[in-house]
Amino acid sequence: MGALGAAAMLPGCAGMRERAPRRLIDTHHHFYPPQYQKAWIDWEDKRSIPGFPTQRAWSRARSLEEMDQAGVQAAVLSLASTPGVWFDLPPAEAGRMARLCNEYAADMVREHAGRFALFAALPMIDADASLKEIEYAFDTLKADGVGLQTNYGDKWPGDAAYRPIFEELNRRKALVYFHPLVASCCGRLSVGTFPAVIEVPHDTTRAVASLLLSGSFARYRDIRWLFSHAGGTVPMLAGRMDFFFQNRKDIGGLAPQGVEAEFRRLHYDTANATHPASMAALLKLVPDTQVVFGTDYPYVPIAPQAQALERLGLSAAQLRGIERDNALRLVPRLTAA
Repeated sequence: MGALGAAAMLPGCAGMRERAPRRLIDTHHHFYPPQYQKAWIDWEDKRSIPGFPTQRAWSRARSLEEMDQAGVQAAVLSLASTPGVWFDLPPAEAGRMARLCNEYAADMVREHAGRFALFAALPMIDADASLKEIEYAFDTLKADGVGLQTNYGDKWPGDAAYRPIFEELNRRKALVYFHPLVASCCGRLSVGTFPAVIEVPHDTTRAVASLLLSGSFARYRDIRWLFSHAGGTVPMLAGRMDFFFQNRKDIGGLAPQGVEAEFRRLHYDTANATHPASMAALLKLVPDTQVVFGTDYPYVPIAPQAQALERLGLSAAQLRGIERDNALRLVPRLTAA
């Protein structure tokens, strides 16, 4: 027994050694500045929306603690979730809220070097304010990309109102991350569960379809696109969308190499989507090199998702890519993490 124990420590006994500690990168990690948190809670309470206890209890220290416990070396901070920075605010107030949140996150990046990166929030409902925030976020705060919502009230991202914003992001070859939320049309739909369960993933699909059919994917070829939750329902509806979109006379210009080829160009995170069925659908549609680890913390705990990913039967190279390497190509700041 003693000899076996000693042998397990020898360099040649790789099969008997413990797996090296995981160094995951979480590309879907929320944060909440105190002023934003209060405004959000007030907004929810006014509408009798039950809040998530884990979201309301968020702190920098808790975030780092859960990352350490789950083997997450670094996380990309993003705010984009219901209701973003705009609430019921006028455009100028939304711009000020975006600036406050971005500066708070940039301070986290500085204070915890190597642990965080930043997807900056944009007001979006005001194109001029958004362009100013893009300049400040990238040139002053050194943001790693922008974090957007899948819709803003009654407009999805393919709407012409957003063209100046995406033109500038394309010029900068920016990484553009989308987080879904319940569309204003559909928040009261209920089949016995709260809207986030069904409506949120569907809105990711609406955003992808909006960008495709508006020509945004074809027009802004230098933007790198990242979508949450394994693309929502995109993997399941890819064939259906491909079939019907082929009837458009302009489809050749919207999807030069075909609709499914456009879907394969996008990047997707695994947040709350590490179930075997979700991952099987996603990996049938896109190469594993387009998939990054994400968690949706603090809404969803980190560790169970990391464990579920490890149980999928992926090769060591696939697992390493999804856990870390694919994210490093998108967010080079974290290479030293």
